[in-house]
Amino acid sequence: QVQLVESGGGLVQPGGSLRLSCAASGSIFSINVAGWYRQAPGKQRELVARITSGASTNYADSAKGRFTISRDNAKNTVYLQMDSLKPEDTAVYYCNADVRHNSGSPTVYRYWGQGTQVTVSS
Repeated sequence: QVQLVESGGGLVQPGGSLRLSCAASGSIFSINVAGWYRQAPGKQRELVARITSGASTNYADSAKGRFTISRDNAKNTVYLQMDSLKPEDTAVYYCNADVRHNSGSPTVYRYWGQGTQVTVSS
């Protein structure tokens, strides 16, 4: 099993910054794609950004130019640096990771964290 624990959420004023972290632990051989999603009240969960094992990234249009996803493979941790935050960024942010458990099997399993609240308000 694998656990993903997000941290770094909170209340921030418009224009401010937050850095989210997602630490993975457990039976991990490698992490393939990892991503950040968010879900605002009354809305569907949506992709914010994702990063591959080779550090290729892609972003939702709403995140481009303001958010940066990165990863530290040695720590099995994925980050989301969020700058120039807007009230519409308010949501619960979730990370996920496609995990390979051992070298003997190429199968990956997707895990989700429990979410961290980000509130952008003056």
